[in-house]
Amino acid sequence: MAFDQSFLDELAARNDILDVVSRYVQLKRSGSNYFGLCPFHNEKSASFSVSPDKQIFHCFGCGAGGGVVSFIMRAEGLEFPDAVAFLAQQCGLPMPEDKYNPQAGRQRERLLNLMRDAARFYYAELWKPEHKPIQQYFVGRGLRKRVMDNFGLGYAPDSFFATMDAMQAKGYTKEELLRCGLAARSEKGNLYDKFRGRVMFPIIDLRGNVIAFGGRVMDDSKPKYLNSPETSIFHKGRNLFAMNLARKTKREYIILAEGYMDVIALHQAGFDCAVASLGTALTDEQARLIARYAKHVVISYDADQAGQAASQRAIDILKKADLSVKVLKIPGAKDPDEFIREKGADAFRRLVEGSADHNAYRLETIAAKFDLDEDDQRIDFLRQAAQMLATIDNAIEQEIYARRAASMAGINYEAVALEVKRAVAIRRKQQKTAKRRETRTPVQKVQPKIHAMHYPDIVSARAEEGILALIFYDNTFISYFLDKIKPEDFTAPFLRQVFAQANELYGAGHPVTVAAYEAQLDPNELSWLAHIAAQPIPAERERAAEDYIRKIQEQALHRDMQGASEDDPLLARARLKAKK
Repeated sequence: MAFDQSFLDELAARNDILDVVSRYVQLKRSGSNYFGLCPFHNEKSASFSVSPDKQIFHCFGCGAGGGVVSFIMRAEGLEFPDAVAFLAQQCGLPMPEDKYNPQAGRQRERLLNLMRDAARFYYAELWKPEHKPIQQYFVGRGLRKRVMDNFGLGYAPDSFFATMDAMQAKGYTKEELLRCGLAARSEKGNLYDKFRGRVMFPIIDLRGNVIAFGGRVMDDSKPKYLNSPETSIFHKGRNLFAMNLARKTKREYIILAEGYMDVIALHQAGFDCAVASLGTALTDEQARLIARYAKHVVISYDADQAGQAASQRAIDILKKADLSVKVLKIPGAKDPDEFIREKGADAFRRLVEGSADHNAYRLETIAAKFDLDEDDQRIDFLRQAAQMLATIDNAIEQEIYARRAASMAGINYEAVALEVKRAVAIRRKQQKTAKRRETRTPVQKVQPKIHAMHYPDIVSARAEEGILALIFYDNTFISYFLDKIKPEDFTAPFLRQVFAQANELYGAGHPVTVAAYEAQLDPNELSWLAHIAAQPIPAERERAAEDYIRKIQEQALHRDMQGASEDDPLLARARLKAKK
C-alpha cells in the first residue's frame, strides 16, 4: 500500500519512538540515548539503543534498526501497512484512502476475511448431520462442544473443490485462495482444495485473525498433519497455536506442548496457558513471544525419543530468551492429552508442580544413556555431564547440579568439580578464539552483510556514510552538500539511492529521517541505514563535512589514476607528480 509521505510524517510525529519502544523494552538513559536488552535477539548486556533525537532504534548486537514503524513491524510481526494501521489506531490518526493502488491496500484484509470465512465454512461442515462420524471423533477424544467452539474446530470435506466453490460463491478469486494456502496447483496447472477429508484447527494470531490452518486426517493416510504454507499473512516461526488465548492466563507459566490436541485438552482441563509450535521446531521468535507474557515455561512434549530431542533443543532456545524452564515427565502416557483422559486434571497439575528443572532433566537424560554400574560408562557419563554443567553460568547452580551428578555416578564431588573446571576452561578458550577471529576482520564489519549492498570503495563509502549521518542529524546540511557533491559521486549504490532520496524529500519540504525510508527499504536495508544514522557526530560538524567531500574526491582521483596506470603508466606518473 502506498501512503502519502505527509501522512507518514504525521504518523511518525505522533508516535514518539521512545514512548512506543518503552512499552516493550525496559530502557535506561545514558547520555542522549536510552539502552535496554534487545527484544529481537537474546542477550544479557544492553546493546539495544533508542535515540529520541533521531527517532531511531538500533541494536549494536544483532544490527536491527529503523524508525517507529519498523520497530512495530518486528515487535508485532506485522507487514508495513498493518504496522502503520496499528500506530495510527494508537494515536487516533485516521487512515487515508489508498490513492495509488486500492487493490494492493485491501489485499491483506481480503485474505484475512477469506481465512475467516473458510473457518466458518469448515465449522458449519463439521456440524452437518452427514458428518456425524467426524463429530464422534472429537467426542471420542473427550472434547466438549464448548471447547471445540472456543477453538473454532471444523472439518474440510473430502472433495477437491468444496472449499473453492464455497469461497468463490462469496466473491473470492482462485488466485486469492492460492495466495492464502487454501488451494494448491496440480502438475497440470489446475487448482484444487489443499485440505480434504481432514478435521481442521484454525491458527489465530494475537489480534484474533485466522491466519492459517492445521488439518488432521481421519485414517492412517499420510501426512497425518497438514499445515498451511507460509503466506503473506502467516509466518509459522512467529506464531504459536493458542497464544491468542494463553496470553490472557492468570497462571505464572506457559505450558509448551507438541500438538494441537494436547493444547486443546490442556485448555479443557483448566490449563489455559498451553501453546504449541506450528508443525516445526521452536524458534527464537516464538521464545521471545512467550517471554512477553510469562517468565516461566514448562515443556510438555511427548515422552518418546523424538519428544526428548525436541525438549533438549527447546531448552536452549527458551534459556536464550531468559526464561525459567522446567521439563515435564509424563509417566504411563505418551502425551498430555492421553494422561489427562486417563488420570485427570488434578494428577496433571501435580505433575506440573513437581516438574524437573531443565538442568536436572538434562542430567537425567544423559545418565539414561549409560550403565552407571560400569566404571568405563561412569567415566563417559562424567565427561558428558561436565560439558553440560560448564554451560551453567551461575556458580551456585552449577555446584548443586555437579553434586547431583556425583551422587548419580557414585563419584566424589571433587572429581566432578575438577572435570567441570576443565570443561569450563575449554569452553572459554573456544569463545575467546571465536572473538579473536571476529576482531581480525574489521573490513567485514564495515561492509553491509547483504551482498547486494556491497561497498566497492570502502574508504569513499565511509565518507559517504558520514555525509548521510550529518544529514540525518541536521537536514540543513543538504543545502551545503548540494553545491559540492551529486548522487552520482557516491560509489555505493545503496548510499547513492539514500542521498538522492534525501534531496527529493528536502526539496519537497519533508523531514529527512530514517522513518521517511521505511516504506521503500526492506528490513535489512533499513537496519543498515539506522546503523549509519546512529554513528557519533563529530563536534566540528562543518569541518567534518569538508573532510568527507575531500575524501570522496581524493578516492575518485585515486581510482582515475589506477585506471590510467593500467592503460598508460607514464600518464599515471605524470598525474601523480602533478597532484604532489
